[in-house]
Amino acid sequence: MIHIGKINTLNIVKPQDGDACLDGGTFGNIPLADKQLPENCQTGDTLAVFVYLDSEGELTATRKIPLAQVDDIAWLKVVSLNYVGVFLNWGLPKDLLVPFSEQHHEMEVGKFYLVKVFLDDKNRIAATTKIDRFITDESVDFEVGQKVSLLIADKTDLGFKAIVNNTHWGMLYENELFQPLRKGQKLDGYIKHIREDHKIDLVLDQPGYGKVLSLTDSILNKLKQNNGVLMLSDKSPPDAIYAVFGVSKKVFKQAIGALYKQQLITIEKTGIKLV
Repeated sequence: MIHIGKINTLNIVKPQDGDACLDGGTFGNIPLADKQLPENCQTGDTLAVFVYLDSEGELTATRKIPLAQVDDIAWLKVVSLNYVGVFLNWGLPKDLLVPFSEQHHEMEVGKFYLVKVFLDDKNRIAATTKIDRFITDESVDFEVGQKVSLLIADKTDLGFKAIVNNTHWGMLYENELFQPLRKGQKLDGYIKHIREDHKIDLVLDQPGYGKVLSLTDSILNKLKQNNGVLMLSDKSPPDAIYAVFGVSKKVFKQAIGALYKQQLITIEKTGIKLV
């Protein structure tokens, strides 16, 4: 089964008229736009390729991986416009179209926008800034503590709205953030809480003691690399801790507290030391 607008793993077939081709099953042979196969490839080997319709409406494959695939939401830059819409740079030679009918507001060349990549009724890949119809506020599918992918959206009075796994809205609260965030940024996060109205609260640090246990190993490794001394302690500023370990001061204090109880370190005003 070929999935247009996504990465497919296809078998290499014998070149036709000097061009490399891939087995598209019921769709027949699909030409490889890159022309050249990787070295030492043979007929029957598999190749991971992105499949799309070319300008003539024919299935084509490329080994180049775009910045977004169908069903993804991405932060992409407008590079040109014409009478049908604007075009986004998404990492392929053929730019991605946002038709005028799929624009909330007029889009400007040189600016970035959050867009949803989709297939139109003719199986052509396009994008839209009208992403709300694809994202829901409510969830019954996630579990507290679950690791998710986040795409940062708008800043609010409470913190940052984030798109969870391309499908749901969630909220990162300002008082629980220990790093700068920007619109369009991709990063991992965790489900902190599912509210009674099924809306999602998020955190960037792994909830529970699992994060602490993982961090203790990182601290011990860092101490061993620095002759048993680390100039960070429970008195250090949060940004200094985050710069080294990528965690909040609260999680860092829990981790060094656990190491102290195990008598593996001593804690001083200016730092910690291996026992």
